[in-house]
Formats: sequence, C-alpha cells, structure tokens
Amino acid sequence: MIRSAPLPKETIRRPFTKTNCMSFFDDLSFWHAVLIFLIFIWSGFVRSGLGFGGAVLSLPFLLLVLDEPLIFLPLVSVHLLVFSSLTIAQPIVAAGIKTGVWRLDTNVDWLYLRKILAITIVPKLLGVFGVISLPSHIITLFIFVIVLIYGISYVLNRQFVSNHPLLDLTFLILGGYISGTSLIGAPLIISVMARQLPRAQLRDTLFALWFILVSIKLAAFAAAGIDLQWRAHLWLLPAAGIGHLLGLKFHRYSLQVEPKRFMQFIGVALISVALAGLWQTALSAN
Repeated sequence: MIRSAPLPKETIRRPFTKTNCMSFFDDLSFWHAVLIFLIFIWSGFVRSGLGFGGAVLSLPFLLLVLDEPLIFLPLVSVHLLVFSSLTIAQPIVAAGIKTGVWRLDTNVDWLYLRKILAITIVPKLLGVFGVISLPSHIITLFIFVIVLIYGISYVLNRQFVSNHPLLDLTFLILGGYISGTSLIGAPLIISVMARQLPRAQLRDTLFALWFILVSIKLAAFAAAGIDLQWRAHLWLLPAAGIGHLLGLKFHRYSLQVEPKRFMQFIGVALISVALAGLWQTALSAN
C-alpha cells in the first residue's frame, strides 16, 4: 500500500487559503510526485476517452498517495474546465480551418443541457457547500464508498440504468449532489443522459455540463479561500494533456465497439483502490 506523504506541520491544521502560497508538491518525495504525474495522465485519458470518469477514476489513486481531497479537487476541476472546452471547440476549429466558414456548430445538445442543468444545479450547490464545511477524512471516506459502489457495478456489468421519469429525476439529483461534494457523480447523470441522447452527442454534451457545474464549484472554492494550487498546474496540466491526446484516439475507437471488457477491468481496479483506501482511512482514524 502507498503511504500518504505527510504535509508540513504548518499546513495540517490550518485551512487552505489563498494566502498560503506553499504548493503541496514542495514537500512530496520524488516517487510520490511521479505517481501523481502518472495518475493525471490516466485522468486525462479517461476524461477524453469516455467523456466522464476523469475524477472518479483518478481521485481514489490520488488519495492513496496524499489523503488531502481539498488539494486534488481544485486541480481536477481546473483540468476539467480546460480540456472540456478544448473538446467542445475542436470541431468548430477543424470545420473553420477546412471550409473557411466559422460557425458555432458543435455536438452539444444545448436544449437538453438546459433541462439537465435546471434539475442538477440546486443539488450541486448543496454538495459544494458540504465539501467546504465537512472534515477532510469524511470527504475521503465518502469518495471511497461511492467509488466502491461504482466498481462493483462495472465488474458485474450492471451500470446504473434509468427507464422511468421518477428514477431519472432521482439519479440526476443524487448525481448533482455527489458531483458537488466530490466530482464523482457522473455515472448517475450518465445513466439518464446516455438513454436520451444520441451517442455522437453524448460526450460533448457531458463536457458542456461538466464545464458549467465545475465552474460553480471552483467559484465556491475561491470564495471560501481554498488554495486552487495554481503552481501545481505547471507540471500537472502537461500530464493531463498527454492523457487527453491518447484518450481522443481511444474515443474514436470506442465509437465503433462497446468497451465492456475495458470497463470491467476498470471496475476491478476501482474496487481494489476503494478497499485499500477505506482500510487506510480506518487506520488513520484509529
């Protein structure tokens, strides 16, 4: 098991604030830094390859390296903003260069997006306020429990499926709240959107939704004085960029096949990491 790298004493009991200019990686060992770099490559790959999962498939690994969710949530949020906007803009730029005519023609279903936002926005805000006020170990425990549930569903090939309007509403509200607390509510939201949107529009519409929801989360973090870790982006954005490019290739491949086997492997990894994380959290509590 990876042992969490301790933070310096002055940052353990003090809230993360904008005035605290010390970057967390200043006190990481070389191998912890390498692991975090590789995990962010993985995060970028999953995000652009599947259209979701950049947080749910990377946060558990990151928390095993360093058990500080309020360090990694802003990092993952900024990466989501950067690469979701790039993905949405890509077809516009490509078509403009090819034809010489620049139009706002994307694969986003904007009318459907507005409907989803109307349902998820209030639970999202409640979740954001919760993550700011809750203790760090409670947030970590919450993340690992949700990840364990997702992992089991992937292994059994029993993803969350919604086929009733009331269940749709329930999943969207829960997904919005979980997204607000820990950015890992995507599978619940996707269970609704994947049934109601054409596959070609699903990923880009999801990215547009994540962009709006994550912007709210980052604004709340900044207002609460939480350090957004701008210095760490200098070395982690390139890592996510490498993963993003690899994920774009995988996405083109996945449109032609159903990557069920891939998701089952992901499920096994999630269960293993979640169990290790819960064990580590229990030991820390004692």
